[in-house]
Order: sequence, then C-alpha cells, then structure tokens
Amino acid sequence: MSILFNEHTRTFHLFNDEISYIMTVLPNEQMGQLYFGRRIHHKEDFSYLLENGYRPMTSYVFEGDRSFSLEHVKQEYGVYGTTDYRRPAVEVLQENGSRLSDFRYQSHTITAGKPKLPGLPATYTENSSEAETLTLLLEDPVTGITLELLYTIFEKGGILARSAKLANHGEKSVHLTTAMSLCMDLPDCDYEWLQFSGAWARERHLKIRKLEQGIQAIDSRRGHSSHEHNPFIVLKRPYTNEFQGEAIGFSLIYSGNFLAQAEVDTHNMTRVLLGISPEGFDWKLEPGEAFQTPEAVMVYSASGLNQMSQTFHKLYQKRLARGYWRDRARPILNNNWEATYFDFTEDKLVKIAAKAKECGVELFVLDDGWFGERSSDHAGLGDWIANPSRLANGITGLAQRIEDLGMKFGLWFEPEMVNKDSNLYRAHPDWILETPGRSASHGRNQFVLDFSRKEIVDCIYEMMAKILREAKVSYIKWDMNRSITECYSSALPADRQGEVFHRYILGVYDLYERLTSEFPHVLFESCASGGGRFDPGMLYYAPQGWASDDSDAIERLKIQYGTTYCYPISSIGSHVSVIPNHQVFRKTPLHTRANVAYFGTFGYELDLNHLTQEEQKEVKEQIAFMKEYRELLQFGNFYRLSSPFDGNITCWMAVNEEQTQAVVGWYRVLCGVNLPYARIRLQGLDPDFCYQDQETGKSYFGDELMNLGLITSDPLSGQVEDPNAGYGDFDSRLFVLKRV
Repeated sequence: MSILFNEHTRTFHLFNDEISYIMTVLPNEQMGQLYFGRRIHHKEDFSYLLENGYRPMTSYVFEGDRSFSLEHVKQEYGVYGTTDYRRPAVEVLQENGSRLSDFRYQSHTITAGKPKLPGLPATYTENSSEAETLTLLLEDPVTGITLELLYTIFEKGGILARSAKLANHGEKSVHLTTAMSLCMDLPDCDYEWLQFSGAWARERHLKIRKLEQGIQAIDSRRGHSSHEHNPFIVLKRPYTNEFQGEAIGFSLIYSGNFLAQAEVDTHNMTRVLLGISPEGFDWKLEPGEAFQTPEAVMVYSASGLNQMSQTFHKLYQKRLARGYWRDRARPILNNNWEATYFDFTEDKLVKIAAKAKECGVELFVLDDGWFGERSSDHAGLGDWIANPSRLANGITGLAQRIEDLGMKFGLWFEPEMVNKDSNLYRAHPDWILETPGRSASHGRNQFVLDFSRKEIVDCIYEMMAKILREAKVSYIKWDMNRSITECYSSALPADRQGEVFHRYILGVYDLYERLTSEFPHVLFESCASGGGRFDPGMLYYAPQGWASDDSDAIERLKIQYGTTYCYPISSIGSHVSVIPNHQVFRKTPLHTRANVAYFGTFGYELDLNHLTQEEQKEVKEQIAFMKEYRELLQFGNFYRLSSPFDGNITCWMAVNEEQTQAVVGWYRVLCGVNLPYARIRLQGLDPDFCYQDQETGKSYFGDELMNLGLITSDPLSGQVEDPNAGYGDFDSRLFVLKRV
C-alpha cells in the first residue's frame, strides 16, 4: 500500500497489491483522472494517459489552444459550464447568480490511517497501518471556496473510500446546490449496470442493463435511502460473472436522499456520480462555514462479482460496523409482532417467551404497541412511556420477568415519528415537518418529527434513555414507517429550507450516536418498514437491519440474494415466520423457512405455543443447529452459486476462514417431474482437504466439489409411488461439510 506523488509530472499513484488509482494536475490546475483498475507497476511518468485533441463544436479552456477541453478529459470533480457539458459533481450558486467554479490544485497531504468525518458514518481504521489517506486541497480564486478531496486506500482489497469537503473562505455567502461524494470518469462504456431495486416487501431485486449513451440513474427523494432503490450500484464487463471478470461496486454510506448515476457521452466515456441527491438540496455556506459530503466507497474486482461482494462484506462488517456486537454472533430471538400484533398483555408475552426459552431462544423482543395510548396505529407514537393497562409493571417489570426466565429482553421504538393523537403532539404541534399553508400528508396515520432541530432530538433521547437506564433492555429495534413529505422546518429561514432533508438525517445519526455511546452493550437493529433504510449509514450504528417486512422464505430468496451483493450476512435480519405467511399467504415448509433464515441473524416471528409437538421439536433442532454454525454463517466467506433471478433453483454457501467447514443452502421454488440430473459447483474450499457430508457420511476432496460439483438431483424426481414423501414445492436442503 502506498501513495506516491511525482513533483515533476504532478501525478499521484495510489496502489496496493490489487488496485492502482492514478490522477494528475491538469494544465488548467484542476484534477484529472488517468486510471483506476487492476494494480500496475509504478513509474515516474503516466502523462501519456492524458489524451487531448481537436474536435469540432468543442469549447476550449485556453484562448488560441484547440487541444485542451474539459468536455473530453476524465476529471476528479467535474464542474458544468467551463467547457464540460456533463452533469457536475459540484455546483455553487454565488451572490451574483453565477454557478461556475474553478477548483485549482494548491497542495496535498498524505497521512497514515483515515480521518473521521464529523457527524457522519464512515469506514475507519483501528491501526494507522491499515490505510493511507490522500487529501487534495483545491481552491477557487474567485469565490475563495476551498475543496478538499479525500482518498483513502486500504492495505488489503480493491477499496478506495472518497469524500469531499467544501469550505467558504470568501467574504460572501454561497449556496451549494450540488455536492457529490464521488465523481469517477471511466474511459469507455463497455459495462453492464446493476442496480438493486423494488418496493416494500420486495426490496433489493437485481436489475441489469447495458450502459448506453445518455444517463442511467437511480435515486431517492423520500428522506431515506428507500425500499425502491438502494444506494449501491455495480458496473461490470459484459463477460463478468460471479467468479471471473472486472467489476466496480459503488456504495454510498448515507441514509437519506441520494443519487447514483452513470452518464455516457457520445464519445463513450462514462461519468459515475454518487452522493446526496441534488434535487431540492440547497446548503447555505456562510463565510467560515464548511460542508462535508458523506463517504462513498468504490471496490474494484478483477475476479468477478463474488470477490467484489466479499470485499464489501469484510469492510462493512469489520471497519464500518462498530462496538460490542461487531464481532459477536447474534442472539437468536423471538419477536411477538406477528404472534400478537397489538393484542397482548404482560402475562401473554411471558407465556410466549417461556415457550421460546424452552426451545432455546435467547432474546425475546416486544414490538409495537407497548407505549402511550397505543392500541392501533392511530395513536401513541411520541409518548415513550409504558401503557399501564397492558404492562402493569412497566417495561422494567416485564424486562425483569423475561430475565428471570433466563433470556434477554428487547424493545421496539419508532423515535422519528408521532401520531397527532399523542401527548407529545398536543404539547408540540409545531414539531412535525409540514409546509405553512399546505395540508400535511400522513403515512400509517403518523407524521415525521423535525429531527433537523436539536431540541426535538434531545427530547426523544431523554425518553428513550430513561427506559434504557431503568430497565434491562439488551436489544432495540429502531423502526421508521413512512417517507418524508412536506419537508419544511419551522425553525429554519427560507434560504435554508433546502438543508432540511440532510439536517434530518444528521439528527437521526446524532440520536443513534448518543444512544449507542451511553448503552454500548445494547444490540441495535435498524428497520424502516423492513428494508426501507437498509444502507451502510445505518450499519455504522446498528450492525444488523431488518431486511424486509416480507418474511416469506421464497420471497426472501431474492431479497437476501440481492442484499448480499453489498452487505454481509451478519447484517441481514432474517426470521422464521408463521404460515400462511402474513405477506403473501404462502404455506412453506418449516425446514425451508429456517434454511433461508439461517443465512442471516436468525429468529422467529410467531408464537411457538401454537406449533405442534413435532414442529416444536423441529424448532429446537433448528436453534441447536444455528447455535453450532452461526459463527460460520454470519462471519464466514459467502458465495452465491445459483441465482433466484435466473431460474427455479437458488444456491449459496458459507465457508469458515480456515476452510475446514462449509454450509451449503439449496432451494427449489417449484417441483418438477422427470428432471435431468443436477449438480452445483462449490466455491471457497481447500482443493487438498477432504470434506465429509455430515448427513450422508460421504467424503469428497475440495477440488472434486469445486470442479465436478455437489450432486443435488432430486432423489424422487419422476417418481409417483409416494406423493407424500415431502419432496414438493418450496423445498430446500442444507449440506454441511466438515474437513475429515
């Protein structure tokens, strides 16, 4: 790992064993991009990579020189309007109405390790030898605004973390209307674009299309990263698959409005922009003030999509997630929501928890309905005090009863929202986001608190902290069940209303930071009607997130498969739920529900008292299995083997770091008849190790399993003698392999 600067050619080369990133100071003193990709040898002069030339209808920077135009040059942080006609990385509205900027190189620093980004989640280092950071200082001589571009290259992996900081050293205020975290110009457009999109209950479905001239983009303007689009895209070569070929992943560590965009010009150059959505964004920058963008992470892989994913997994698992639970296997939990909804008493909850304890569950979670006058979703939000008609002894008493069973206790909050039928709203009706003179929209009968205001965040913090100080709460499920509308803060002047969306997210981060700091042993799980805010920003505070409100095992195949392109298994909240499923009404075998949920944090969304004795016995076996293998499943190397987006069969596997154990999950949606023989080639094993299938006792060398494959043929395919044998729709199998 190294960052080298050639003073003569004014070229920077950032590299480690896997990647090189090369840029230079352009003739107009702005920064230009030369190369990003597989590691290449260092040399003193890479100037040949900067190509210039005359083209008709092109505008040129220097009078009398028809060779240098920003329209045809790869840049580090492009500005529209000074010979570059592409979408900009930055736009600054000045007092005279101009939106032009000219950020010229001034100096740079190279430091060991990685600086923190104040008030924002970001990757980090525990030892300064893990990474190096280059900070480029650029300045606009007209406005006096400085631009710091940060580049962190990690010692291991094809990782480059980037962000930008703008500071007003001039005498007049300006408005930032665009401030992207990353601008990446690539020399060609021979890529396929991968995005992860959907809606509530079908989040992060893989969508693939070829890049073409014009703009391909996803975004969110909902106030959160959203169910509809995830702040993560991939560009891959057309020949790239899971295990070969080039791919670049772009991930934004942010939980609010975002834009991910690829613009291909008519000369086939591609510009990738990633950052806060410029739509509605307007940040007033007074003299002496600065603005820091969120961090964007680029991961380059020369060996396919799976290597890219594993790089993201390890980075986000070990150097984005923090705290006590970062490296610990997650407790197996039972959540009461689908078991009771709002219909519960303290005794009823304890009865559910007692059966869960008998089956081996370690954590009981009380979901919505415990506070204020909450008997439906029409009232109570904002009043974070236990409802005595349901919990006579409050949260403290219930938590103690759960602890007395030998379990830990968890609790649901939705701290960012309020019902109008609540004491909080009656006392502070001006605390919600709403536009003067306009009607206020609701979602799920609730309204959004103005978390851009510190006094509101302080109030919610005190209510939540009081409960956590008094009761034995070991887990918090933090929910957020509606998008932002009428985004206007009564506390800000007119010329700062464009700041509200971002200030809101900063308020969410601030509340998370205070709670996780005061209660470091509490496990936080983020949730936003399921996967509506499943993003890297949340992982910094909550090491796991509820992946989707859709708990149906078959639907979860696509949801969890798509999620793994960026996010580690330890971050994916996945549970076994009741049948018929409450979202799609499907009846799925109990073993399949568990076999899918194992590849995540694992738990149950049902009342185990309602299962038969045979089913309860199966649950006990499932929990015992998860306890034995959860370290491997949650923290091992994960491989996607067969995609639910391509066919009827899904297959994936996890291998421990020592390559001595592996668990393979095989899933079939619909049963077939008279099918061909089938096998699946495994990955990540040691070719020289001999592995034993723990169910059949058969042994195979690693090279056999990876080159010949594991036989997955249905033993009853085409037979009709025993239609009740259990091989039907929605079937699944686990293969546990251990080194002999």
